[in-house]
Amino acid sequence: MRLSFDRGTLLLPGDLGGAESLPGVRWDARVGAWRAPACAYPELRRELRSRRIPFCDEALPPLPPPPAVAAPELRPYQAAALAAWEASGLRGILSLPTGAGKTRVAVAAMARTGLRTLCLVPTRALMAQWVETLRAIPALPVGEFGDGRRTEGPVTVATFSSARRHMETLGNRHSLLVIDEVHHLGAGLGEEILEMSTAGARLGLSATMPEDPRRVGRLEALVGPEIYRARVEELAGRWLAPYSLVTISVGLSPREREAYQFELAVFRPFCREFFDRSPGAGWEDFTRFALRSDEGKRALASWRRSRKIIHYTEEKRRIVGALLGEHRDSRVLAFTADNDAAYAIAREHLVQPVTCDIGRRERRLALERFAAGELRVLVSARV
Repeated sequence: MRLSFDRGTLLLPGDLGGAESLPGVRWDARVGAWRAPACAYPELRRELRSRRIPFCDEALPPLPPPPAVAAPELRPYQAAALAAWEASGLRGILSLPTGAGKTRVAVAAMARTGLRTLCLVPTRALMAQWVETLRAIPALPVGEFGDGRRTEGPVTVATFSSARRHMETLGNRHSLLVIDEVHHLGAGLGEEILEMSTAGARLGLSATMPEDPRRVGRLEALVGPEIYRARVEELAGRWLAPYSLVTISVGLSPREREAYQFELAVFRPFCREFFDRSPGAGWEDFTRFALRSDEGKRALASWRRSRKIIHYTEEKRRIVGALLGEHRDSRVLAFTADNDAAYAIAREHLVQPVTCDIGRRERRLALERFAAGELRVLVSARV
């Protein structure tokens, strides 16, 4: 009996008795065979062996492992996070604040396991940061999928969007998945990246885990549970810079409020009717349903316009200007809800934007100049 990889899935012969009870296996009448998502590979292998079903495993190609590298020195909380991941069977999610060194923990995990690794990141900017970090490790070949590059190595970094396009071929070529900003997944969009990989070892990294139990459950199924969390309050003062969190409430102008209420008057009735009829449904279910009709598309368009109204209001514009003036002698990082707001601030205050639209060379130069004090302000979208 032959177990093979086929474009992000696993194939089993059609004459295999009892295959319908194997993990993730479904009948595929198109090819007359049993098929399972690639992510079922470790469990499927275990089950075939436990049932004493002889099989020829052709799912993984014979590829060389990465060269042995030394694990970086870790801070106590980083070492505890890595130990928790190892104790959980090399699966799970680490929740650490921004700046706490999640990438360093991931590099230590790669070094300790010695597994071929695919690092998944949501943006080109993050891909550039990961590649720079990994290439600083002597003798470690690093591949890239994204930002116009398509090279594979024993350690490869890929953006979510590029991985989605290439998992049919990349899906069985790595044994460890590292997913940075893993909270972007679990909502139905992009999950196929995780489903199409045979990698049994999976490490998710996040600073802002979702609270929606449906999304959390989906991430647990595809990556593993949250196995370690350190809050910023625990690390500030010793490992992270001390900080103050100040919340400034802003309102809408009469003109903005009128426009906002107009858009919500279109959106709310359609949204309310859907959730009344579908208790327990999530936002992703709603958007899929809305896209099936003109009325739903109008409702979604109104929702998007309502969000744009509140993302950068007249009062926010005034407060941002006042804050930049108040801190004119300091270096400032400004984060916005979307690119439009980032570009608006950049135009109004003649400061450098850093967004997903900016090329790699320009991003790197902007960050270097900011670090050197040549640029006083950088503004970027939150995502």
